[in-house]
Amino acid sequence: MPKKEFTYRGHSIEELQGMSMDEFIKLLPSRQRRSLQRGLSPSQRTLLENIRIAKKNVKEDEKASVKTHARDMIVLPEMVGVTLLIHNGKEFTPVDIAPEMMGCYLGEFSITNKPVRHGSPGIGASRSSMYVPLK
Repeated sequence: MPKKEFTYRGHSIEELQGMSMDEFIKLLPSRQRRSLQRGLSPSQRTLLENIRIAKKNVKEDEKASVKTHARDMIVLPEMVGVTLLIHNGKEFTPVDIAPEMMGCYLGEFSITNKPVRHGSPGIGASRSSMYVPLK
């Protein structure tokens, strides 16, 4: 069975990349649409410029990669195929932008907290662990 072609609200990825920003904004959900209608912040503008530069300067067999702190940026069609290094407060998490991510915020793909893994208590962990028998 052949792989199903990606569409966003009835438009293929090629059509979306050929659209103007205003036409694409009309397809987005209300929160993202309202955010982009207010205009891009300076950091978001810089990110888009850096993505365009990286795509232009990329060599064959490579993916363009760009570092960013702009977690509030919405994934646009021109970002598809780029590897973004999104800052999570401590380090940069590499994220390959896929067509399915369109319309989402970049921060959704780089978790900011580390899930807690509770292990068994060790020596000196707490006063109550003093009575846990050691094996």
